[in-house]
Amino acid sequence: MDTTISLNNLNLLDIGNKIQIAGMIMSDEENDYLCYLPEQTMRSLKVLEMDTGEWEKFIRQTDQLETEILAKDKTGKLAKVIVRKSARQIEAGISWKVFARDNYTCRYCGVTGVPMTVDHLICWEDSGPTTEANLVTSCRKCNKLRGCMRYEDWLKSKMYLERSGGISDTVKKQNLDLVVMLDNIPRKYNLTSR
Repeated sequence: MDTTISLNNLNLLDIGNKIQIAGMIMSDEENDYLCYLPEQTMRSLKVLEMDTGEWEKFIRQTDQLETEILAKDKTGKLAKVIVRKSARQIEAGISWKVFARDNYTCRYCGVTGVPMTVDHLICWEDSGPTTEANLVTSCRKCNKLRGCMRYEDWLKSKMYLERSGGISDTVKKQNLDLVVMLDNIPRKYNLTSR
């Protein structure tokens, strides 16, 4: 473990944006098991020490619509929690149309055969709608690397330039051509429960 921090050490607006779910931790009586999602790697580990109220605040900030505390043990620690997805969840039909359009290939690095996500060209946080015109297929790693970066800034970034070595010049041009289309994508204004 590198360090222990408190919730006050974090910018709450980063939670759910820059700070995203990358796996989970499970424990038995002897060990903690840190399980990363595919395509994730271990980085500097920060341990958050939070009480129940801070934990609920942290979870609510992740853009989840609702967190339900089902049970607490005798000491007041959380024993069972349900997290429900917010409106940010994308309909499977839209995702599959985007995956098919993009040949089930990441538009940023060209990888295939790994779990894919759809990436909003105009970020969801910037009122980008969840429509086929505003989505491209992205592997989890590229989607996480881009984060909330503006699409045109992402295409100029060192990260994209390094990752895009696996895509053809045609796909690179298609990605660049999307920049001029961004102004034609209507914005959607989302209300959150925060």
